[in-house]
Amino acid sequence: MALIVQKYGGTSMGSPERIKNVAKRVARWQAQGNQVVVVVSAMSGETNRLIGLAKEIQASPDPRELDVMVSTGEQVTIALLAMALKGIGVDAKSYTGAQVKILTDSAHTKARILAIEESNIRADLDSGKVIIVAGFQGVDENGDVTTLGRGGSDTTGVALAAALKADECQIYTDVDGVYTTDPRIVPEARKLERITFEEMLEMASLGSKVLQIRSVEFAGKYKVKLRVLSSFEEEGKETNGTLITLEEDSTMEQPIISGIAFNRDEAKLTVLGVPDKPGIAYQILGPISEANIDVDMIIQNVGHDGTTDFSFTVNRSEYARAKKILEESVQKHVGARAIMGDEKICKVSAVGVGMRSHPGVASQMFRTLAEEGINIQMISTSEIKISVVVDEKYLELAVRVLHKTFGLDQ
Repeated sequence: MALIVQKYGGTSMGSPERIKNVAKRVARWQAQGNQVVVVVSAMSGETNRLIGLAKEIQASPDPRELDVMVSTGEQVTIALLAMALKGIGVDAKSYTGAQVKILTDSAHTKARILAIEESNIRADLDSGKVIIVAGFQGVDENGDVTTLGRGGSDTTGVALAAALKADECQIYTDVDGVYTTDPRIVPEARKLERITFEEMLEMASLGSKVLQIRSVEFAGKYKVKLRVLSSFEEEGKETNGTLITLEEDSTMEQPIISGIAFNRDEAKLTVLGVPDKPGIAYQILGPISEANIDVDMIIQNVGHDGTTDFSFTVNRSEYARAKKILEESVQKHVGARAIMGDEKICKVSAVGVGMRSHPGVASQMFRTLAEEGINIQMISTSEIKISVVVDEKYLELAVRVLHKTFGLDQ
């Protein structure tokens, strides 16, 4: 008997008919002799609707009260799925995050899981029940409802799988696995049978929307066997999706590049003519960090005439705020000559653990882009990824030519 944790997203739970289809799928897994825990998101669009209501009342909704409100979306779907299962003769029981006692810190709207009390769930599983848990939510030590941030249901599923020592955590989405890149841009993109946690973590952080990055971090840390599947495949035609696993589990040699990721939501800021002296990077980025704005890629040019230029990227939604901070704080106190910005950029990345043992990937990537007349504005590397910033108008061309150059369409 295996213990399986399944997570179903908002599109999978988007209507009563889809919820009934999820119930049939869950019932088949239990009928095969498995114990099943199901984590669900709110119906697609429901969380946005609730946030919209809150903003009609209060321009910047109180975080504690917002958590109380948006957590109700999952409360609806756990009850509906339990009813659907009971309607087809499967004993089921729903749990909110507080009822499980998914203990989190008190950072409302972006809480982190500290511990999970799984004893009640284990007892109900042993009695033959399917357990349905509200994703995206928990409770702090004061008993206040908390939420884990957008996409947090993935994290709930992985955390429960870790706490219960589940045999597998299955993330059901509207796609049937992880692809070499977005098939909407490259129709020849292939579904990967397996990918390492390291590669998936890079791809999630670089713009792949299949899994929330914190869920991948959690799975890697606790060695949770993770699989991405589609909830829309017909009965009898289901595939094995994509297995996300530890590199040492692979019995085959890894390809050099596993995927091409991209992110449109990037903006670049450049501080021109700052003094070339120790501490200048902190003086520029310190106020940005204090404003809780995440910085991605950073480049400092070679100094000349006692000055240097400093560039970095932020999420496009934070661009205006970051630029204002630079103009009001940094330019005055650091003595920069000017502040420049560009919202029409994107980041394109090649990811693969095979880079460790195959030199020349960077030069191949740069040559391919040069042959297409695509200028590289910034470069960032890690052991298993190379990212470049280019003009946004070249995004799709860059993705297509790199996908072909590294043989990902074969």
